[in-house]
Amino acid sequence: MTKVADQNATVKPEAGAKPEAGATAGNTMAANATNQQNETMLEALASICSVLVIGLFVITFIFQNFEIPSSSMEKTLLIGDHVFVDRVTLAPPTSWAPFVHYRDVRRGDIIVFFKPGEPNLFLVKRVMGVPGDHLHLRGGIVYRNGVKLNEPYAGTPMDDGNPDHAYFPYRDDFPSIPPGASMDVTATWAVELPTHIQGDDLVVPAGEYFAMGDNRTVSLDSRYWGFVPRANIVGRPMFVYWSFETPADQVDKTSMADRLSFMGHVLTHFFTETRWSRTFHLIR
Repeated sequence: MTKVADQNATVKPEAGAKPEAGATAGNTMAANATNQQNETMLEALASICSVLVIGLFVITFIFQNFEIPSSSMEKTLLIGDHVFVDRVTLAPPTSWAPFVHYRDVRRGDIIVFFKPGEPNLFLVKRVMGVPGDHLHLRGGIVYRNGVKLNEPYAGTPMDDGNPDHAYFPYRDDFPSIPPGASMDVTATWAVELPTHIQGDDLVVPAGEYFAMGDNRTVSLDSRYWGFVPRANIVGRPMFVYWSFETPADQVDKTSMADRLSFMGHVLTHFFTETRWSRTFHLIR
C-alpha cells in the first residue's frame, strides 16, 4: 500500500498522453482516505471539546457535587456523604432563561452557602428563619413566630455523658443569654446580635436568613456567626450519590500523606465501607 501511494505521488502524465486509469484511481483513493482521516480526527476533537464545555457549564451553573465533612447535619446528612447540589432553583431569576424553574428560599430548605465573612468556605445548614420571622430557642427547641416546631430530625441537649450534648445556655436558650468571650461567637456577631432582638425573639432582617444545623448541639451556625445573606446561597442539595464511612477527624488531615493514605483506604475498602443504602438518598 505504501509503495502504491509513493508511485501515485510521483507519477505525472507525459504531454499529450492520457493519465493511466490505475494511477488516477489510486490518487483519488489516497486523497479520500486522507480527508476521511482528517475529518475523523477533527470530529473526535470537536466531540471532546463539546463534552468539556457542556460539563463545565453544568458543574458551574446547574449542578455541583460536595462532600459532607462534619456531623453538624446528622441525622439528615452523614460525614462522608457526597451530594449533588441544584444551583438553579434558588438562583436569582434571569430573563434569558424564562423556562427555568426558580423559587424563593423557604423555611426548612437545606441550603449550601458561603459562610459570611469567609467567602471560600462552603457550609450546609437548614433554613430556620426567613425575612420577618421571630425566632428563639428554649431548651434546644426552636420557636418560630410563637409556635413550637416539631423537628424529629433535630438533635437536642441531653444528659448522656457526652459533654457536647449537655445543656448549654447560650446555644440552647438563644438569644436570651448574651454571648461570652470564651464562646465560638464571632466578634462581629456579638456586636450585631443585640440590634436584632425584640423582646425574647431574634428578628430576621430583609434579604437574610437564619440557618442552623440539624445536629443542634454540635452545629456552629447562625447562632454563632449571624445571618446568611441571600447572595451567599449557592443552591440546595438534592440527593446523595455516594456515601463512604469517613472518620470525623478526616477533615482536619490536610497533608498530602494523609490524603493519599485515605485515598488508598477508600480504594481498598470501597465495597465494604460504602453506605450502599444511602445511594440516591433524597435530601429533605
